[in-house]
Amino acid sequence: MSRKTPTRFACLAACLVAVPTAGHAQQANEDWQAIDALTDMVATAMGRSAAPIDRRIKLARCPEQASVTAIDAQTLAVRCAPLGWRLRVPMTGPVDAAPAAAGFARPSSGAPVIRRGDNVRVTIDTPSYSISYAAIATQDGRIGETIALRGNDAKSSLSATVTGPGRARLDN
Repeated sequence: MSRKTPTRFACLAACLVAVPTAGHAQQANEDWQAIDALTDMVATAMGRSAAPIDRRIKLARCPEQASVTAIDAQTLAVRCAPLGWRLRVPMTGPVDAAPAAAGFARPSSGAPVIRRGDNVRVTIDTPSYSISYAAIATQDGRIGETIALRGNDAKSSLSATVTGPGRARLDN
C-alpha cells in the first residue's frame, strides 16, 4: 500500500460524514413548494393569484401543515402555530375581490376611513416579500388618497396611500 492510501481513506470518511449533515440541514428548512401550492389554492378560491414565496427565506420546517388565511383582499397569512412564525403573501388579481370571511362593508369613498391620530398598519409589498409596521396618521384620509404618517418617534415621517380602515400602502 502506498503512503497516500490512508490519506485518501481519511478524506473519503470525512466526505461521507459531511454528506448526511448537509442533507439533514436541507430538510430542516420549510418546503416552499408545498406552501406555494397552499397559498395558490386559497388565492384561487378568492379569484386572485398569490405571489411565490422568496426561496431565500430560511425558516424551520413546521411540524404540522401550515395554515393559510386571508388577512384582507390583498394579503394572505401563512402561519406555523407550533413554531410561532408567520409570513404575509401578497396577492394579485381583480381589485374588487374581497376575502371570503370578511365581515365588514367597504366604506363609501366620500367618508374618511382614517382619522388624524389613528393607528395605521403600513405595508410595503413586493413580488417576493411583504413588510408591515405601525404608524400614526397625522391627517384624515379616504381610500386612494395619500396621507402623512409618523413612525414611533416624532422625527420619522412618511406618506402612504390609504387602502382601507386603519391600513395604508407605501408605494415605491
